[in-house]
Amino acid sequence: MRRVCFRLRIDPTRLAEYRARHAAVWPRMLREIEASGRRNYSLFLADDGELIGYFEVDDLDASEEYLAHSAVAAEWEASMQPFFDGLEGRADQAFRPLEEVFNLADRLAELPTAGDTPGGTTASASAESTEPTPDTESTAETTERNAS
Repeated sequence: MRRVCFRLRIDPTRLAEYRARHAAVWPRMLREIEASGRRNYSLFLADDGELIGYFEVDDLDASEEYLAHSAVAAEWEASMQPFFDGLEGRADQAFRPLEEVFNLADRLAELPTAGDTPGGTTASASAESTEPTPDTESTAETTERNAS
């Protein structure tokens, strides 16, 4: 499964109309998006016109190919084209995915589970740490301070 995030720009003078159009997306367009393999699809719109889109898909190339040949998608995208600033071509074909640099679920899945300590580190990870922290001192430091 691939997570896809992209950024586009909407004409700030047309934000209300853009929101209204997306509150009433054609049912046949919704079905085309689903048939293309995209799921968990969301759009986020800022007051300055920045649009962030996110969806998940198993095969992005196949999804793009499906929508590129869809008459319904072509009709929808043509009706939406005037809303975009600085975009040549259809939005569903012209967006450029952003690089994913962090995903919590992926990172959590990489963590070892056996021997976890309450602080969230494993015993081996704690032993590998060579830098003392304010709440961890060596036995010699503690003995020296107690002797004073």
